[in-house]
Parts: sequence; C-alpha cells; structure tokens
Amino acid sequence: MIFSTLEHILTHISFSIVSIVITIHLITLLVDEIIKLYDSSEKGMIAIFLCITGLLVTRWIYSRHFPLSDLYESLIFLSWSLSVIHIVPYFKKKKKHLSTITASSVIFTQGFATSGLLTEIHQSAILVPALQSEWLIMHVSMMILSYAALLCGSLLSVALLVITFRKNRNLFCKRNPLLNESFSFGETQYMNERNNVLGTTSFFSAKNYYRSQLIQQLDYWSYRVISLGFIFLTIGILSGAVWANEAWGSYWNWDPKETWAFITWIVFAIYLHTRTNINLRGTNSAIVASIGFLIIWICYFGVNLLGIGLHSYGSFTLTSN
Repeated sequence: MIFSTLEHILTHISFSIVSIVITIHLITLLVDEIIKLYDSSEKGMIAIFLCITGLLVTRWIYSRHFPLSDLYESLIFLSWSLSVIHIVPYFKKKKKHLSTITASSVIFTQGFATSGLLTEIHQSAILVPALQSEWLIMHVSMMILSYAALLCGSLLSVALLVITFRKNRNLFCKRNPLLNESFSFGETQYMNERNNVLGTTSFFSAKNYYRSQLIQQLDYWSYRVISLGFIFLTIGILSGAVWANEAWGSYWNWDPKETWAFITWIVFAIYLHTRTNINLRGTNSAIVASIGFLIIWICYFGVNLLGIGLHSYGSFTLTSN
C-alpha cells in the first residue's frame, strides 16, 4: 500500500514538473535571451529524472519484477533512458543542441505515460508466463535503450535537415546558445574533414559560417548516438531470438514486432553504410535517419495499436468518455 501510494505521488509530481518545463521551453522559444529560464528548465529535467528513477524503483519493489512488462512500464523506462542521454551531455560537454532534442523527447514520452490517456495498465499485474524469464531484463532493456538512442540521433538528423533546407531562420544570431560552445577534439577533426570536402563552397558571411558549424555538429553527434543505439538494437534482437527459442521453440516467427524490429535494423544499417562514403554524409544520411525515426515509432508504438501477434501483451486501449 505504501509503495503504491508513493508510486502515485511520484507519477503526479513528474507530470506536474513536465507541465512546468513545457511552459518554460515555450517561453524560451519566444524570448531566447532569458538564460535563467533555460537553467530552470535544466533543473526541472534533473528533477524529472529523479522522479522517474524513484518511480521505476518503487514499481520494481512493489511488483517484484523489473518494470518492463507492459507498454506503460516501457514508456516510463524509455523516458528514463532519454533522461540519461539528456543528462550526460548537459553535465559533461554542455551541448545545448543535444539537450534541447533530448529534453523534448523526455517531455513527450513522460507526459504521455503519466497523462491518464492509458487505461488500466498503470496497475502492476502478475507477469504472463512468456515474460517470466531472466531474459526479460536483457532483451527489453536493450531494445528500449536502443529506441531512446536511435530516436535522439534521428531527431538530431531531422534538425540538420530543417537547418539545411530552411532559408529564413534566426538560429544564427550572436546570442544563440547553440553556437556559443567549445568543440571537442573529435568534433574539430570531423569538421576539418568536412570542410575539406566542402572546400569549393564559399562561406563569406558569418551567418553561413555558423550555419555550417552547427550542421556539422549535428551530423557528428547524430552519427555517434545512432551508432550506440544500433549496438543496443543488435544486442536486443539477438537476445530476443534466444529468448523466443526458449519460450516458443523458434528463434524467429515473423511476428509483427519482430518484423518491424528487423526493418528498423535494416534502415539504420543502411544509414551506417552511407556514413562510410564521405560524400553521402550530412544531408543524404540524415534523410535515411529521418525515415528511421518514423520506423522506430511504428515498431515501438504502432504495432501495439494492432494488439495481435506474440507481443500482444504490450497492447493498450485509450480512454473513452
């Protein structure tokens, strides 16, 4: 009873903080000079991370199994994974373009999970026989971590495309925090390589120079985050195949979830392959990653709408008035 009450409290606190952070982000979009508001939103993100961590631990103790058994718990874990990706660059490198992308992702997933749109799956239940395995933590955690990394990397690629194709923008003003950052050695080396490739392009204005630097930063970090997510996805698919053989007697059943996971793996394998050709980096690889962003949501969320297949225990229903 105590753990259930604590879980209920943490859920409402996290949703309240998410609402406040959304308001702060909207204000900072309109008035970008207010640095104190940006710092407040970052502190709010840290508070959300602590609430999600407490929520997961409380649900783990209360349910006596790792909280990855249904869509609600996986959404909470996805929010936690995105929060980790958000906090690492914030404390280590102060990469504000990364934190902006990850903050939006955390706000969306956590807000949806705790908004009350999902019915009856907030309550912890006994694991179905297929999930009563030691492979639960290994397989599902790797898949959710891969979704988080791939979503963040894909969103960085989407931002790259927006900046590349949009002509009129105020992203390159002197006060823009995205450009007031020091570059790491890896970023500097990568930018030098890109500038050698783009050496025939003229960048006479400071606006074009800043635009080029920001695009290259986004491309640099998108590639690294997606590479990490691809490793997690590969481990998740392989561990899932072993678990499927133990539970259902077959390594692969072409279940809708398995099929879309394989499609996701193929798309990001193509992305990584395009990165081997220096002429295809940037816009071309970003287009592939943007397609992958949609594929991930179909694999993770869209398949659950069907409620069919061997993974139907992850389906859900929406509230109706």
